[in-house]
Amino acid sequence: MERQFAVEGGCYQRKDGRWEAAGYVLAPGNTRKRIRVYGTTRTEALAKLTEKIATSNRGVPVPSAQGSVSAYLTYWLEAVAVHQLRENTHTRYTTCVNQHLIPGLGKKRLAKLTAKDVRTWLNQVRTTCQCCARGIDACRDQPHCCAAGTCCSKQLSPLTLAYIHSVLKSALEHAVREEEIPRNVARNVRTGTPRPRRFEPLTADEARQFLAAARNERLFVLYELALRTGLRKGELLGLQWEDLDLDKGTASIRRTLQRTQTGGLTALPTKTRASERRIALPGECIHSLKEHREAQEREHEAAAEGWKDNGLVFSTPTGGPIDPANLNRSFRSLLTQAGLRRIRFHDLRHSTATLLLEQGVELVVIKELLGHAHIGVTATVYAHVRLRLQRDAIDLLSHTLHNPAVHQPAR
Repeated sequence: MERQFAVEGGCYQRKDGRWEAAGYVLAPGNTRKRIRVYGTTRTEALAKLTEKIATSNRGVPVPSAQGSVSAYLTYWLEAVAVHQLRENTHTRYTTCVNQHLIPGLGKKRLAKLTAKDVRTWLNQVRTTCQCCARGIDACRDQPHCCAAGTCCSKQLSPLTLAYIHSVLKSALEHAVREEEIPRNVARNVRTGTPRPRRFEPLTADEARQFLAAARNERLFVLYELALRTGLRKGELLGLQWEDLDLDKGTASIRRTLQRTQTGGLTALPTKTRASERRIALPGECIHSLKEHREAQEREHEAAAEGWKDNGLVFSTPTGGPIDPANLNRSFRSLLTQAGLRRIRFHDLRHSTATLLLEQGVELVVIKELLGHAHIGVTATVYAHVRLRLQRDAIDLLSHTLHNPAVHQPAR
């Protein structure tokens, strides 16, 4: 029989002004443990205790600072992060915890974890072959690394190391908020700022070549919108006709279509609050969208009762949502057909921003079009473009200074 706990015990104000509430919860090993929580008000302290007891009643043991890092990370994923993160993000966090954090730091006591422990472990991971550490090579039909006696030195990238560090910081930050530990030791560790992921945007000539090759494609307007507006793949696939105002030439970006482990193809809220935005549609896209709507209506008539009415702008020939993986395959085929180098679909978004910057469009306008949360994100991602534009401007000034006749005042 499962144990059920209720909010009981005292709740009183301490001499330091804080409120303390105490109660019993489920602990690791199916034991009963009395815990204490604190708050600036009586209501806050009771709310914290109620949350812990509710988690306990769902069968999730509430670890203490005396427990292991592994126990706390498991609790954090199952009882906290699962309610705060999008499903795909939670899946990535879980993979990170199970593959890296628990094997590396899981046996240490949460209360005894130090910044030195975290820094020493991260430095070790930075130089460790992952084929060796995770036994990947031993599971291969034909080993070619450690199991074959020759290490391939497949190390984690700086971006992956930074991601692992950020997941640990997030988990420990919650432990601080729940007053399990006094400070977040992972915040005292500096891993360095990794270089942004390199990308190869299309040049203006390549962009024209791409659009020409896509002209007769069924999803031509999707590719055109991607290149002319910089919309994300999920935002394009989640776009509905009710989001468009073709008379005013605007589109409201409200959702993104993603494949999740539990729900399959699912419409989710946009990536961030800033991602929910309204953008202006280029005139060429408005014309293409009207033609696309007529073509979709013909598909609707052909499918008859087999049509799935989801209201999607971009759908399968029977009205269903388009799987992002299928779009990737079609995109790669189109690149080959156009005679262009292989890039990611997301690089169309980078191409939009790069081409706009090269045309002199202000950074704040590009930030709003792309739906970045902060202009610093836009500035960082496209720093290389801005540097090139600075060089062009400096060269132009140098040319002017060496040729005084260029700016002779009119008489």
